[in-house]
Amino acid sequence: MSDDTTPRRIPMRPSSQHDVVVQGIQDMVVSGEVGPGDRLPVEAELAERFGVSRSSLREGVRALVAMGVLETRQGAGTTVTSLDPELLLQPLVFWAGLQGGKSTRDLHRVRQALEVESAGAAAVRRTDEDVRQLRTVLDAAVPAINAHDHETAMDKDLEFHRLLSDVSDNPILRALIEALARPTLRMRMWQSMHRVGRLATTHHEHGAVLEAVAAGDPVAARSAMHTHLAQVATHLDD
Repeated sequence: MSDDTTPRRIPMRPSSQHDVVVQGIQDMVVSGEVGPGDRLPVEAELAERFGVSRSSLREGVRALVAMGVLETRQGAGTTVTSLDPELLLQPLVFWAGLQGGKSTRDLHRVRQALEVESAGAAAVRRTDEDVRQLRTVLDAAVPAINAHDHETAMDKDLEFHRLLSDVSDNPILRALIEALARPTLRMRMWQSMHRVGRLATTHHEHGAVLEAVAAGDPVAARSAMHTHLAQVATHLDD
């Protein structure tokens, strides 16, 4: 009896020639047959390999281009993209931007879970230079807060969260946070403009996250981030 416990990928059953192409090229990438920057075999070879017409092949390729998996250039054929998470998650960014009302609140709760983990990871992986950059961003927000410059203050808010996710050193986590941060931005901007002291309170909460990260305390960092985003969520429910 085999003791191989390696998870085996269960192939999906394509329901159309278009799906055959998408699944086939996905399998080529997963197996390592092609990778970022590699050029795909010529159209005739792929069509024969997948047992599809050339029109179906082109349709499948167009779908993968839209997903950010492939790119086509005149005279250069079709190549695999960088496959960076930020690129492949662009459809999620678009979808999240369409949400409103209760969906915005639900998205924020997902973002909250991701940001809490990001803060904890950042506390473990941060360097002195990371802490210096985070502190620089918060210091740069102070003049905007004092001047009630809501737009600049929100820019610094996003920059702080983005830099923190960079420090966590998890590109997938970073891309997901970036995708979900924008949909709640308009609501958070409204809060900063209409709730007295909200900008200053947010800055204080960011400072608590920073101090926990600087101390290398992942538990405190997660707690501080949870407290910060829970306050935001409370006002989203208003």
